[in-house]
Amino acid sequence: MGVTRLTAAQAMVRYIVNQLNEDGDMFIAGCWAIFGHGNVAALGEALHGARDRFPTYRGHNEQAMAHAAIAYSKQLRRGRAMMVTSSIGPGATNMITAAATAHVNRIPLLLVPGDVFATRGPDPVLQQIEEFGDGTVSANDCFRPVSRYFDRITRPEQLLTALPRAMATMVDPATAGPVTLAFCQDIQAHAYGYPDSFFEPRVWRMRRPRPDARELAAAVEAIRQARRPVIVAGGGVHYSRAEPELRDFAEAHGVPVVETQAGKSSLPWDHPLNLGPVGVTGASCANSACIDADAVIGIGTRFQDFTTGSRSLFQNPDRKLVSLNVQPYDTNKHGAIPVVCDARRGLEDLGAALGGFRAEPADPAAKASWFASVDPLTDAPDRDGNAPATDMQVIGAVQRQAGPDTVVMCAAGTMPGELHKLWKAGRPMSYHMEYGYSCMGYEIAGALGIKMAEPGRDVICFAGDGTYLMMNSELATAAMMGIDFTVVVTDNRGFGCINRLQMGTGSEQFNNLLDHAIHANPSRIDFASHAEALGATAVKVADVAGLESALARRVGIKGPFVVVIDTDPYASTSEGGHWWEVAVPEVSGSSAVREARGSYETAIAERDGR
Repeated sequence: MGVTRLTAAQAMVRYIVNQLNEDGDMFIAGCWAIFGHGNVAALGEALHGARDRFPTYRGHNEQAMAHAAIAYSKQLRRGRAMMVTSSIGPGATNMITAAATAHVNRIPLLLVPGDVFATRGPDPVLQQIEEFGDGTVSANDCFRPVSRYFDRITRPEQLLTALPRAMATMVDPATAGPVTLAFCQDIQAHAYGYPDSFFEPRVWRMRRPRPDARELAAAVEAIRQARRPVIVAGGGVHYSRAEPELRDFAEAHGVPVVETQAGKSSLPWDHPLNLGPVGVTGASCANSACIDADAVIGIGTRFQDFTTGSRSLFQNPDRKLVSLNVQPYDTNKHGAIPVVCDARRGLEDLGAALGGFRAEPADPAAKASWFASVDPLTDAPDRDGNAPATDMQVIGAVQRQAGPDTVVMCAAGTMPGELHKLWKAGRPMSYHMEYGYSCMGYEIAGALGIKMAEPGRDVICFAGDGTYLMMNSELATAAMMGIDFTVVVTDNRGFGCINRLQMGTGSEQFNNLLDHAIHANPSRIDFASHAEALGATAVKVADVAGLESALARRVGIKGPFVVVIDTDPYASTSEGGHWWEVAVPEVSGSSAVREARGSYETAIAERDGR
């Protein structure tokens, strides 16, 4: 067996470029890097040597680079991923938020932060965190709870086991998520004779387990006894590419479908059996179906609180919950009947086992009534009005300018709820929402990652003024890379979503909108000028008509295009929705808070059957 003497950094890069997906593409499509003393000398040299095959992209913020990588993989249904490297210290800890985002959303991501010297010869080095009681700890230990697999490379030969474990974790649908390989900076430069077989190309195939026969039989029995079942479609439908199987199953058995944030666009919005969004930000027709359902069939969903209305939505006392998921941890939530399987294979086998079973037909008038109530909210306003645009009107303007190749994306603030309710997604993966972690700052970097994943798509990002201020640096990256996408900045002068929540729980407006915070001077932020300073084309529009006009021009614009519009921080869609548990103070001098606490206790009692 031949061996090749390489530095550990060179070996890592050589191994990575030979790991392929089922289509024959490199699974790790490239590397985002900000270099520092912990990774520039050795890993930087290795990346430079592979630059013709393995591209290295330079970002402006480590968290944002990782968010771009997450969006890239999410848009490609976890079929490919990216590597992100930083120096030690703040460069590494900047990535922890992104690691948590990937962890919650089950998205593969390879993080390679530099680490301290394994020899400890020069300790303490620049940026080193010293734990007085544990000499093995570094800042990178912060990644442990937000990594699916964590390893610290303290010897060059450790790559022989660490890298295959990292790949196996990322490509397995049941364990997909962030991997952190903390790479001691001296070990990156150490050489070792690696076996040539280590670098032979390897194809990693997505595992698609079929259901266990006993679990499948239990699920079939529960569904056969139901008259009004409903399917909750989650993100697993997309990752398994199971949209056709979901449609065939729903049509064959007459079972209506409701969609989580991650599952939205599993069926076209106008499919008769698609009742729309579910839960806290759900449609009235979808939530009514869930309240009455005697069997709830989760497909690739982790049943988080926004989906279940904090465990209060599925109210039928006789209902059975069936959970099809590739991850056993998820199948056992809420006392569900577990069916551990791939979503596509599970739908195939469940459909075949159910045979001629048919649910009672859903009332089509409920869906028609929903759209009759909310469609006017997205209409263009009277041009004679002086009120700022609502978020619903902004969504309507973007919807009217969207085409079949448009992908709308968002992550935090007001827009996720409004988009979940109001956006009409016509094809799979045309709706990209990071709402597992709801991470402010994901939006602009995420739009960049989506466009890199699918250059032919028309990517439109919704970003509030708060999230824009939190993380806007990758506009400069996109401008320098010549990557086109559109950002609609809705300026409601603060954190409007949380301000409404604050008011809704009885509290006074405080520290959310800029007008209710302690500032010596009023806000005069010119977002359009700022975006232009970063290299984007930008415009501030006066109204919804101006927004539509600006969006109509986006096709011919190179690089990022930013459209800024002032919006009303108080208006929101009152139709639909469901209770969400947000704890209210038990004792307060405010009568409004005490009243809100009473409503909260009543809701808890109703949910818990007391």
